[in-house]
Amino acid sequence: MGKFDGVLIASDFDNTMVYTEGALRSGGPVPAISRENRVAIEYFMAQGGTFSVATGRALPSFASVMDGVPMNGPTVLFNGAAIYDFPAGRYLRTAFLPECIRDHVRQLSQLIPGLTFEIYHDDNSIHVVNPNEITARHLHLTHTPSQQIASLDQAPSPISKLLFEEEPQRLRQLEEAIRAQDWSREYEVVASAVNLLEITARGANKGGMVRRLAELLGVRQENVCCVGDHANDIPMLEYAGMAFAPENAIPAVHRVPGIHILPDCRENAMAAMIEILDRCYS
Repeated sequence: MGKFDGVLIASDFDNTMVYTEGALRSGGPVPAISRENRVAIEYFMAQGGTFSVATGRALPSFASVMDGVPMNGPTVLFNGAAIYDFPAGRYLRTAFLPECIRDHVRQLSQLIPGLTFEIYHDDNSIHVVNPNEITARHLHLTHTPSQQIASLDQAPSPISKLLFEEEPQRLRQLEEAIRAQDWSREYEVVASAVNLLEITARGANKGGMVRRLAELLGVRQENVCCVGDHANDIPMLEYAGMAFAPENAIPAVHRVPGIHILPDCRENAMAAMIEILDRCYS
């Protein structure tokens, strides 16, 4: 028996566990998780805790970096559209987009011509429409190959999520256009970076899938600890029994009620969080 038996940590990856914004801007390699963070996570797991990652990344994208991540729990992928068991090689839960997404994106493309977006599927494939410089930087960061297509109509089903990639002003215009539609209530629409806007099925967000993960593992809500830095992390931070954010998180994350502010993710935020938990579960 360990002090963290029955405790779950669900952590965002990019700019929470590891600072990847620099690699995105420079085109350089994604840094490895720090020794201090690794030692702390391994201690947490050795004391009975379950450590999982909840990421906006697709399966192949996270698979490209997971060898350097100590974890012993299933992974929330696609910003909350699925839970995947890497050791077993199978999905435990999925919540993919309805087929009407094709008609809705067609409407958006008429309102804002030339939209750029990546299309994620459950078979590890990624398609992209109208790729731009943001696409190139993002695909370099995720180390994921993609296939260019002319429109969403050419993409196979099922679709796990859409990721729009536009400059900030155009992205705001897109988000306003989406929220003005009656059908917007059928989806989760959330920014995951200043130039990235994600669409998943209604209820398919990190909060909903972390809740399902906790249920699968038999973990009570008060023993669920979540940590993240951006708007797409807010649903799981609001669900968590204890919520954490690195100093580099956006202001909206810092305003989540009851949030514990950690050091910058470049200053071993994960180790600082586990030190807090070590005192709470003494």
